[in-house]
Amino acid sequence: MNQKDIFKYDDKIVRNFAIATAVWGVVAMLVGVYVAFELVFPSLNVLPELTFGRLRPLHTNAAIFAFVGNGIFAGTYYSLQRLLKARMWSNFLSSFNFWGWQAIIVAAAISLPLGLTSSHEYAELEWPIDIAIALVWIAFGVNMFGTLIKRREQHLYVAIWFYIATCVTVTVLHVVRSLEIPVSIMDSIPVFAGVQDALVQWWYGHNAVAFFLTTPYLGLMYYFLPKAAKRPVYSYKLSIIHFWGLIFIYIWAGPHHLLYTSLPDWAQSLGTVFSLMLIAPSWGGMLNGLLTLRGAWDRVRTDPILKFFVVAVSAYGMSTLEGPLLAIKSINAISHYTDWTVAHVHVGTLGWNGMLTFGMLYWLIPRLYSTKLHSVKLANAHFWIATLGTVFYVVPMYWAGWTQSMMWKAFTPEGFLKYGNFLETVTQIIPMYAIRGIGGTIYLLGAILMIYNLYMTAKGHRVEDKEVAYPPREKHIKEKGEYWHKWIERKPIQMLLLATVLVLIGGIIEILPMVFIDKNVPKIASVQPYTPLELEGRDIYIREGCNNCHSQMIRPFRSETERYGDFSKSGEFVNDFPHLWGSKRTGPDLHRLGGKYPDSWHYNHMIDPTSMSPGSIMPAYDWLAKDDLDTKYTAAKIRVMQTLGVPYEHGYADIALDDLSAQAQVIVENLAADGIDQENLAQKEIVALIAYLQRLGVDARPK
Repeated sequence: MNQKDIFKYDDKIVRNFAIATAVWGVVAMLVGVYVAFELVFPSLNVLPELTFGRLRPLHTNAAIFAFVGNGIFAGTYYSLQRLLKARMWSNFLSSFNFWGWQAIIVAAAISLPLGLTSSHEYAELEWPIDIAIALVWIAFGVNMFGTLIKRREQHLYVAIWFYIATCVTVTVLHVVRSLEIPVSIMDSIPVFAGVQDALVQWWYGHNAVAFFLTTPYLGLMYYFLPKAAKRPVYSYKLSIIHFWGLIFIYIWAGPHHLLYTSLPDWAQSLGTVFSLMLIAPSWGGMLNGLLTLRGAWDRVRTDPILKFFVVAVSAYGMSTLEGPLLAIKSINAISHYTDWTVAHVHVGTLGWNGMLTFGMLYWLIPRLYSTKLHSVKLANAHFWIATLGTVFYVVPMYWAGWTQSMMWKAFTPEGFLKYGNFLETVTQIIPMYAIRGIGGTIYLLGAILMIYNLYMTAKGHRVEDKEVAYPPREKHIKEKGEYWHKWIERKPIQMLLLATVLVLIGGIIEILPMVFIDKNVPKIASVQPYTPLELEGRDIYIREGCNNCHSQMIRPFRSETERYGDFSKSGEFVNDFPHLWGSKRTGPDLHRLGGKYPDSWHYNHMIDPTSMSPGSIMPAYDWLAKDDLDTKYTAAKIRVMQTLGVPYEHGYADIALDDLSAQAQVIVENLAADGIDQENLAQKEIVALIAYLQRLGVDARPK
């Protein structure tokens, strides 16, 4: 009789992450519902910390890193131990992973409403929190590979391939995107500027979706869907094609977020080509998941867990078809900067990540607490509520996006813009925003119902980790003619190295030419560095999250040049640390805003937007006229930017505050001439913001 090792799986860590997933999921959805209704009822922007610009990144970070992130850890810790027949390598690292991740989420929940942000989409957290993320993620990776090395199961199941690729790629993405120079304890300047920063951002941003919201969840799909269906994965060969094709191709697709911008055409074309190639492996994975249910379709009608999984995998297929289609230039010309993109993203978030997480929790909690689900009827009700909420969310957003694009591009027979006032497009879609908010509320109610059901399931059941017994791993002798992939499936380190090489190829080919070949970012002699006052105003613009609603990138379409002015050139952004091109136009583009209106217009627009733009849904920023401008770190910012190549004169940082005060006084005099007289106005934040807005686009504006 073979001797067996007796041990216990660490299910306490799984329970902790599962509970955190459910709780943070409700928090993320609640914030999402609130910001959705802020666009319908601007009066909800009651405090600086609760404005749309500050809460929107909190919603996205909570949904991605708190809800989905905890879901990844819960599913990975559960499945990894069972697939490897081994307890996690380190109890300490598991606990460090859990409590460190929750601390990061709390830090985000505090810092983002305070306006402490880098402005990089999905990477808004400042440098101390970035370091914490790196430490916690590395702890997770070390724990995972320690468990892989001591495993009792020789073969690495397909789900583990996706976990390995996720671990290495998220590390690379996070480190490169977080390259920045600190200015203060919660402020920093990125090392990339303008078009380079934009390329790095969407190389990161797209692949944060790919390798945080997709690949780990595909690993969870390959484990939990067969378990729930009680069926083997449909095709082992299709799993191989899905995995290797996906991790190699995905990393190239980021530039499709920058089509028709001032990014060089070669980079845009690479993004389009590889995005279209993504359809094949993505749909291979979707079909592999759905066909795993062959012979189990009768159970789908009655089993809510399988219903959640079917909709999740279907939503994965829909979003991974739509994404490549949106990377076609002619389609992207319609969709970009509109709510179509918002609809597309939420098909993936609500449908793929949300539904799969719900199904996983309904499967996990009864097993973690050694009991049955409290109510299958409530779980079924949750499924239909979540499905209804998703439909009510995405359909009006698609409608809003198409409406926006058609109105933006419409011309009269005489050749003039049919809707010259941007606000006409905003007021037209407010009813659709209201329906979207209702859809989000429905989805949130379903999640609350799930928490009640899972709480009742776990109530009164205090369980201990059960002992299991497995024989030690035996050394495998490679057989002659053995398929190469069988070999690598037993070699976690070799699989890690191969996955790393495939992932790095695309990033290196796309990013390095933009960083080291100067001609890819041609200079414009008239483009000068920002003045100290403009620099401080730009930081206020970033703090208030203005780039969440306004773009600074005029594309070479007649509809845009007629509306905004000359199209944007890459050389105009060489001093922009970070870039602020934006990804959504709830308000008009601002790149040629400078000099368009007098200083008094901007002052009144900030105090009461409707006084200058009747019907505006922009919040009032009246506190900017009350709060003093903090210039403590102005000199430090200039020194850092000089280090990064911004051509300030030697020693300029020492006299920067004098220039700041002089420029502020000029703006105050302009305001006084228009009847705006306020005590100590030159020291207020609103003056700095006006200075920045008046600078936008003037350096390279055609005469």
